[in-house]
Amino acid sequence: MTMTPAKILVVDDEPDLETLVTQKFRRRIRSGELAFVFAHDGQEALDVLEDETDVDMVLSDINMPRMDGLTLLSHLQSVSSRMRAVIVSAYGDMHNIRTAMNRGAFDFVTKPIDFDDLEATINKTLADLQILRELYRARATAERAQANLARYFSPNLANHLVDHPNAIDLDGERRELTFLFTDLENFTPLVESHDPTVVVSVMNAYLTEVSRIVFEHGGTIDTVVGDAVHAMFGAPLEQPDHAARAVACALQVDEFSREFAAAKGKEGVPIGRTRIGVHTGPAIVGNFGGETYFHYTAHGDAVNTAARLETINKHLGTYLCVSADTVAQITDFVGRPVGTLVLKGKEKGIRAYEPLANGIGQTDATAAYLAAFEKLEAGDPTAVQGFAALVGAHGDDALATFHLKRLLAGERGSTVVLNAK
Repeated sequence: MTMTPAKILVVDDEPDLETLVTQKFRRRIRSGELAFVFAHDGQEALDVLEDETDVDMVLSDINMPRMDGLTLLSHLQSVSSRMRAVIVSAYGDMHNIRTAMNRGAFDFVTKPIDFDDLEATINKTLADLQILRELYRARATAERAQANLARYFSPNLANHLVDHPNAIDLDGERRELTFLFTDLENFTPLVESHDPTVVVSVMNAYLTEVSRIVFEHGGTIDTVVGDAVHAMFGAPLEQPDHAARAVACALQVDEFSREFAAAKGKEGVPIGRTRIGVHTGPAIVGNFGGETYFHYTAHGDAVNTAARLETINKHLGTYLCVSADTVAQITDFVGRPVGTLVLKGKEKGIRAYEPLANGIGQTDATAAYLAAFEKLEAGDPTAVQGFAALVGAHGDDALATFHLKRLLAGERGSTVVLNAK
């Protein structure tokens, strides 16, 4: 690989200095280690720097016509903060040397120039510049890493991971986590019926807020696919309350999606609410992207179950469906039992609940539902009257309507066998 020479701009009005410098450093110039450009005063130096944007070091005399070296120094910082300046001063001229150092000079050499001392100063200056550039590169790498992490993690967590890179076990580990899957109603019709600029604007606003809510609750975004957000709680940093965080997140996303749908509807953009599934269980979590692509994600049946609970909302008429494995870890959970769901391809059912926002769980309607559901589980035939009365009073209660239709179709009990994924 060809080495890029360090480029030095020499600024001096002495006519023979260019020849002396070129002669002194001829071997290093020929080897491609150093390159020199020359100017005869400060103004010419600034003109040269406009064209020679890769200058590493400026070696400048002080006393020159048009623009002296001290004035030149005051301009160099606006040209580049990654360039070093060395001033040439008469021996004993400490006043100008101090002024030069205050204006950003890195070092100085005295006249008459001792070329061995000059070479040592150049070596020291370029070595310091290399250290500075390594620090800039390290900072840029850290900023890129932080930007990448911020795509998946909350800002506070991204900052923590930049400072503590070993906090993530990239080799993978098995851990109990809570998974949250979302899906937006009527997304496909929106894409097919509206101008692309409208679709992009709406979806960016929607996904920005859903992501913000996930991050607010300490969640990690696994993937965004179209309108769907897949998130997990409890990784990479352990969260003893990951289940509670996920359910609180689900409730807030649900509230936002209702408000968002209403607002967009008034703008003539019909968009549905968000369906959400939440499940807690063991999974293997780590970087599954290989060495060239970072993809911190989880794999396991618990992930699939959360995804299935999200899709089951469509069958139930609900928008939130949370497994009993999640509910079991939340001491103050508020919600309604959905029933025992036997997913397609599964023999064992999974108990599911519909979480409710604070206040809704204490209403007469909720109490009536719980009473009717208790009869449903007990096989009491009067359960049909309970659900019928609830639907009569609250026609928008999709879950009560679902069970009423089941009972009227001859089904019994709270176990629901689902044939669709």
